[in-house]
Amino acid sequence: MNAFFLASMGTSFTFAMTTLGAATVFLFRKGAPSDRIHRCSLGFAAGVMIAASVWSLLIPAIEKAEALGKIGWIPAAGGFTLGVVFLMLLDKLLPAFHPGEDRPEGVKKSLGHSAMLVFAITLHNIPEGMAEGLAFALAARDNSKVLLAAAIALAVGMGIQNFPEGAAISLPLMQSGMSRTRSFVYGMLSGIVEPIFGILTVFIAGMAEALLPWMLSFAAGAMLYVVVEELIPEAKLSGSHIGTFGAMAGFLIMMILDVALG
Repeated sequence: MNAFFLASMGTSFTFAMTTLGAATVFLFRKGAPSDRIHRCSLGFAAGVMIAASVWSLLIPAIEKAEALGKIGWIPAAGGFTLGVVFLMLLDKLLPAFHPGEDRPEGVKKSLGHSAMLVFAITLHNIPEGMAEGLAFALAARDNSKVLLAAAIALAVGMGIQNFPEGAAISLPLMQSGMSRTRSFVYGMLSGIVEPIFGILTVFIAGMAEALLPWMLSFAAGAMLYVVVEELIPEAKLSGSHIGTFGAMAGFLIMMILDVALG
């Protein structure tokens, strides 16, 4: 297996899903897709990412560390903590908007709402690209069809999440007065960081095998931060159970793909 090829294909798929989501500006004149569908898809993505963080990233990180003769939980816990801290720092540097708030969270910037919205979603695509790259790198390194299936499932789950994210950028931009074409381009470009960071992560992991457990757990910590900070709160906005059902379904499907089929 070629890790660069696999990571390129996987991250290209998630980038394509972001692009498809951004393309909804050409389908909706004023409104957006159903809010229930939006919250269900966010919950589903959260469930997939939680399961993937455990079975596709943290457990392989522990096993890889032990195979290298190290104490498994140390790089897992250390990398996880670094991933959470990294995302917290970036959230402070790049303000993020939350539903129902008029002002951005984080450091004040001389940027408009639209620009900070693009920054916020682009920021959260970085750990997703890293996680995909590492999952495919691990599958290629061990020449494992089981790990490859898990990496593909991770990419599919993230792609499902990226569709509403692309729409979450392009539709508000169009509604604020920007042309459909420019709104689409901004939404599409928010996902370009996934293939970039996915391939870059494969390169770094290939250069330093001892860093692989740390990088896997780093991606897991960053992903879970996004889930807890962004996806779950937005999926549960109205108090409806639809987001919860989506999360349970996503977790269950990812668990089956990662464990039962393996």
